[in-house]
Amino acid sequence: MSSSLIQLLVLAGIAIFLILKLRSVLGSRDGFEKPPIPLDEVKPRVKRDFEVIEGGPDRDIIDHVADGTDAAKALAAMKMAEPGFSVGTFLGGARSAYEMILMAFEKGELDRIRPFLSDDVEASFAEAIDQREKDGLTVEATFVGMKELVLHDATFDRDSAMAEISVRFVGEQTYVVRNKVGEIVEGSPKEIKRQRDVWTFARRMGVDDPNWQLVATGD
Repeated sequence: MSSSLIQLLVLAGIAIFLILKLRSVLGSRDGFEKPPIPLDEVKPRVKRDFEVIEGGPDRDIIDHVADGTDAAKALAAMKMAEPGFSVGTFLGGARSAYEMILMAFEKGELDRIRPFLSDDVEASFAEAIDQREKDGLTVEATFVGMKELVLHDATFDRDSAMAEISVRFVGEQTYVVRNKVGEIVEGSPKEIKRQRDVWTFARRMGVDDPNWQLVATGD
Protein backbone atom coordinates (compact mmCIF):
# COMPACT_ATOMS: atom_id res chain seq x y z
CA MET A 1 0.00 0.00 0.00
CA SER A 2 1.44 3.36 -0.99
CA SER A 3 2.20 6.04 1.59
CA SER A 4 -0.23 8.50 -0.04
CA LEU A 5 -3.14 6.06 0.34
CA ILE A 6 -2.27 5.48 3.97
CA GLN A 7 -2.30 9.24 4.58
CA LEU A 8 -5.75 9.57 2.99
CA LEU A 9 -7.15 6.81 5.18
CA VAL A 10 -5.73 8.48 8.29
CA LEU A 11 -7.20 11.87 7.33
CA ALA A 12 -10.59 10.28 6.59
CA GLY A 13 -10.59 8.62 9.99
CA ILE A 14 -9.79 11.92 11.71
CA ALA A 15 -12.61 13.66 9.80
CA ILE A 16 -15.17 10.99 10.78
CA PHE A 17 -14.08 11.28 14.44
CA LEU A 18 -14.54 15.07 14.42
CA ILE A 19 -18.02 14.86 12.85
CA LEU A 20 -19.20 12.34 15.46
CA LYS A 21 -17.79 14.49 18.25
CA LEU A 22 -19.60 17.62 17.03
CA ARG A 23 -22.93 15.77 16.71
CA SER A 24 -22.68 14.57 20.31
CA VAL A 25 -22.12 18.13 21.54
CA LEU A 26 -24.55 20.13 19.33
CA GLY A 27 -27.25 17.53 18.73
CA SER A 28 -29.17 17.28 15.46
CA ARG A 29 -31.62 19.68 13.75
CA ASP A 30 -34.62 18.60 11.73
CA GLY A 31 -36.67 20.78 9.40
CA PHE A 32 -36.73 24.58 9.10
CA GLU A 33 -35.33 26.67 11.91
CA LYS A 34 -35.52 30.47 12.19
CA PRO A 35 -32.18 32.24 11.96
CA PRO A 36 -30.88 33.64 15.23
CA ILE A 37 -32.01 37.18 16.15
CA PRO A 38 -29.17 39.70 16.29
CA LEU A 39 -28.48 40.85 19.85
CA ASP A 40 -29.13 44.48 19.00
CA GLU A 41 -32.74 43.62 18.05
CA VAL A 42 -33.60 41.90 21.34
CA LYS A 43 -35.75 44.22 23.46
CA PRO A 44 -35.51 43.87 27.24
CA ARG A 45 -38.73 42.97 29.09
CA VAL A 46 -40.21 45.82 31.09
CA LYS A 47 -41.26 44.84 34.58
CA ARG A 48 -44.76 46.17 35.42
CA ASP A 49 -45.14 47.91 38.76
CA PHE A 50 -48.94 47.37 38.77
CA GLU A 51 -51.38 44.49 38.66
CA VAL A 52 -53.74 44.08 35.71
CA ILE A 53 -57.30 43.57 36.96
CA GLU A 54 -59.84 41.93 34.68
CA GLY A 55 -63.18 43.66 34.19
CA GLY A 56 -62.69 46.87 36.14
CA PRO A 57 -65.32 48.94 37.99
CA ASP A 58 -69.03 48.57 37.19
CA ARG A 59 -69.95 51.68 35.20
CA ASP A 60 -73.63 51.15 36.01
CA ILE A 61 -72.69 51.86 39.63
CA ILE A 62 -69.83 54.38 39.49
CA ASP A 63 -71.69 56.56 37.01
CA HIS A 64 -74.03 57.39 39.90
CA VAL A 65 -71.98 57.06 43.11
CA ALA A 66 -68.27 57.27 43.90
CA ASP A 67 -66.35 54.01 43.63
CA GLY A 68 -65.55 52.36 46.96
CA THR A 69 -68.20 54.23 48.98
CA ASP A 70 -70.74 52.47 51.19
CA ALA A 71 -73.45 53.28 48.64
CA ALA A 72 -71.41 51.69 45.83
CA LYS A 73 -70.83 48.57 47.93
CA ALA A 74 -74.56 48.37 48.72
CA LEU A 75 -75.48 48.61 45.03
CA ALA A 76 -72.95 45.91 44.18
CA ALA A 77 -74.49 43.67 46.86
CA MET A 78 -77.94 44.27 45.34
CA LYS A 79 -76.61 43.08 41.99
CA MET A 80 -75.19 39.96 43.58
CA ALA A 81 -78.55 39.22 45.19
CA GLU A 82 -80.38 39.96 41.92
CA PRO A 83 -78.12 39.81 38.83
CA GLY A 84 -80.74 41.44 36.61
CA PHE A 85 -80.84 44.62 38.70
CA SER A 86 -79.66 47.80 36.95
CA VAL A 87 -79.07 51.14 38.67
CA GLY A 88 -79.77 53.06 35.46
CA THR A 89 -83.06 51.26 34.90
CA PHE A 90 -84.06 51.84 38.52
CA LEU A 91 -83.46 55.59 38.22
CA GLY A 92 -85.53 55.72 35.06
CA GLY A 93 -88.38 54.04 36.92
CA ALA A 94 -87.89 56.36 39.91
CA ARG A 95 -88.34 59.38 37.65
CA SER A 96 -91.67 58.08 36.35
CA ALA A 97 -92.76 57.10 39.87
CA TYR A 98 -91.93 60.59 41.20
CA GLU A 99 -94.11 62.34 38.64
CA MET A 100 -96.98 59.86 39.07
CA ILE A 101 -96.95 59.89 42.89
CA LEU A 102 -96.45 63.65 43.21
CA MET A 103 -99.29 64.52 40.84
CA ALA A 104 -101.64 61.96 42.43
CA PHE A 105 -100.93 63.43 45.86
CA GLU A 106 -101.48 67.00 44.70
CA LYS A 107 -104.83 66.03 43.17
CA GLY A 108 -105.85 63.87 46.13
CA GLU A 109 -105.99 60.67 44.04
CA LEU A 110 -104.47 58.34 46.61
CA ASP A 111 -106.12 55.12 45.41
CA ARG A 112 -104.14 54.88 42.15
CA ILE A 113 -100.75 55.10 43.88
CA ARG A 114 -101.51 53.06 47.00
CA PRO A 115 -99.53 49.94 45.83
CA PHE A 116 -96.39 52.07 45.50
CA LEU A 117 -96.51 53.48 49.05
CA SER A 118 -95.45 51.96 52.35
CA ASP A 119 -98.03 52.01 55.14
CA ASP A 120 -96.36 54.96 56.88
CA VAL A 121 -96.13 57.09 53.72
CA GLU A 122 -99.70 56.24 52.73
CA ALA A 123 -100.95 57.29 56.19
CA SER A 124 -99.00 60.57 55.97
CA PHE A 125 -100.35 61.35 52.50
CA ALA A 126 -103.91 60.48 53.52
CA GLU A 127 -103.70 62.78 56.54
CA ALA A 128 -102.50 65.71 54.43
CA ILE A 129 -105.21 65.14 51.79
CA ASP A 130 -107.92 64.88 54.47
CA GLN A 131 -106.75 68.13 56.05
CA ARG A 132 -106.92 69.94 52.71
CA GLU A 133 -110.48 68.75 52.21
CA LYS A 134 -111.46 69.90 55.71
CA ASP A 135 -110.00 73.32 54.96
CA GLY A 136 -111.94 73.45 51.71
CA LEU A 137 -108.79 73.68 49.60
CA THR A 138 -108.19 72.19 46.16
CA VAL A 139 -104.91 71.90 44.27
CA GLU A 140 -104.37 72.33 40.54
CA ALA A 141 -100.95 71.07 39.50
CA THR A 142 -99.22 70.21 36.24
CA PHE A 143 -95.83 68.53 36.03
CA VAL A 144 -93.52 70.52 33.73
CA GLY A 145 -90.27 68.56 33.83
CA MET A 146 -87.35 67.17 35.80
CA LYS A 147 -84.40 69.47 36.41
CA GLU A 148 -82.31 67.09 38.49
CA LEU A 149 -82.30 63.43 39.48
CA VAL A 150 -79.39 62.14 41.56
CA LEU A 151 -78.85 58.92 43.48
CA HIS A 152 -78.41 60.22 47.03
CA ASP A 153 -77.67 57.07 49.04
CA ALA A 154 -78.10 53.29 49.08
CA THR A 155 -78.13 50.59 51.75
CA PHE A 156 -78.54 46.82 51.66
CA ASP A 157 -79.29 44.34 54.43
CA ARG A 158 -77.74 41.02 53.45
CA ASP A 159 -79.74 39.07 56.03
CA SER A 160 -83.16 40.25 54.88
CA ALA A 161 -82.11 41.13 51.28
CA MET A 162 -83.90 44.45 51.80
CA ALA A 163 -82.56 47.26 49.62
CA GLU A 164 -83.14 50.98 50.10
CA ILE A 165 -82.18 53.67 47.58
CA SER A 166 -82.61 57.39 48.21
CA VAL A 167 -82.99 59.71 45.22
CA ARG A 168 -82.84 63.50 45.16
CA PHE A 169 -85.37 65.05 42.78
CA VAL A 170 -85.72 68.61 41.57
CA GLY A 171 -88.90 68.88 39.52
CA GLU A 172 -90.78 71.78 38.03
CA GLN A 173 -94.55 72.21 38.07
CA THR A 174 -97.32 74.78 38.00
CA TYR A 175 -99.13 74.83 41.33
CA VAL A 176 -102.32 76.61 42.38
CA VAL A 177 -104.29 76.26 45.62
CA ARG A 178 -107.88 77.50 45.64
CA ASN A 179 -110.29 78.00 48.54
CA LYS A 180 -113.97 77.01 48.71
CA VAL A 181 -115.07 79.87 46.48
CA GLY A 182 -112.36 79.26 43.88
CA GLU A 183 -110.05 82.08 44.88
CA ILE A 184 -106.32 81.51 44.54
CA VAL A 185 -104.68 81.43 47.95
CA GLU A 186 -101.30 80.10 46.85
CA GLY A 187 -99.33 79.80 43.62
CA SER A 188 -100.07 80.97 40.10
CA PRO A 189 -101.11 79.14 36.92
CA LYS A 190 -98.45 81.13 35.04
CA GLU A 191 -95.59 80.57 37.48
CA ILE A 192 -93.42 77.47 37.42
CA LYS A 193 -92.62 76.22 40.92
CA ARG A 194 -89.48 74.24 41.64
CA GLN A 195 -90.05 71.24 43.92
CA ARG A 196 -87.14 69.62 45.80
CA ASP A 197 -87.49 66.21 47.43
CA VAL A 198 -85.39 63.30 48.67
CA TRP A 199 -87.41 60.10 48.42
CA THR A 200 -86.35 56.67 49.64
CA PHE A 201 -87.55 53.56 47.84
CA ALA A 202 -87.32 50.04 49.25
CA ARG A 203 -87.63 46.51 47.88
CA ARG A 204 -86.61 42.99 48.82
CA MET A 205 -84.13 41.81 46.19
CA GLY A 206 -84.56 38.47 44.47
CA VAL A 207 -88.36 38.28 44.75
CA ASP A 208 -90.81 38.09 41.85
CA ASP A 209 -92.48 41.45 42.56
CA PRO A 210 -90.41 44.07 40.68
CA ASN A 211 -92.10 47.10 42.26
CA TRP A 212 -90.28 49.42 44.64
CA GLN A 213 -92.24 51.17 47.40
CA LEU A 214 -91.82 54.74 48.59
CA VAL A 215 -90.91 54.39 52.29
CA ALA A 216 -89.72 57.91 53.23
CA THR A 217 -89.94 61.49 51.96
CA GLY A 218 -87.91 64.55 52.81
CA ASP A 219 -86.05 67.50 51.30
